[in-house]
This record gives sequence, C-alpha cells and structure tokens, in this order.
Amino acid sequence: MEFAVSRSGTTLETLHGGSDTTACDEATSTLADTLESLAAAGTITDWEIADADVYEHPAGPFDPYTITLEFSVTVTVEADDADAATEIGASAIDDALANADVESVSYTSSPAASAA
Repeated sequence: MEFAVSRSGTTLETLHGGSDTTACDEATSTLADTLESLAAAGTITDWEIADADVYEHPAGPFDPYTITLEFSVTVTVEADDADAATEIGASAIDDALANADVESVSYTSSPAASAA
C-alpha cells in the first residue's frame, strides 16, 4: 500500500546578507532550490517553507546572519501499514535532507503517515 509521510522541522542557514529581509529572502531561496531539486529527482514528493526569521544577527559588519527556516516535506513510500510507513518515511526524509546537505535540522513534529 502507498503512504504519504510528512514531517515538519527547522534548519539553520548561515549567509551574508545586506539586511534582515534580504538575508531571510536569500536563505529561503537557497532552501527552496534544494527542496525543489529533491522533488525533481523524485526523492521527496512535496515541500513547503513556512517561515524564515533571523536567528542570530551579525556581530560585526562582515559577519554573517544565521536564519531559522521552518519547513515541511513529504515522501511517498510503500508499506504494509501506517506504522511501517511512518518509520520508512522518517528514514527517507532524514536521508534526503542529509544527502542534500541540509544541516542543523531539528524536527518540530513526528512523522505522520496517511494513505496516498
């Protein structure tokens, strides 16, 4: 049986930006490009970036911003039941994000499976 497994989380993106707004926009764009490439490769089936906020402001004029990005991703997996799908999907999400070099991931929800 086919299941869609979703999970939400946050990640940190460190980059140089001209202002809070441009740093958040650039971080969002960078993560969106990464998630879009995962979707195009068929690794994930759906994604969304919910919010981007400044986590840490620069301490000096040439220091980078650290941006917190809230996201959700969905994968489609084959499994016998929802419990197995949840486990398989959580591993698939972890692997996809790790292979795409999305770092500092903290999950804000448990994986949730629903029949696809």
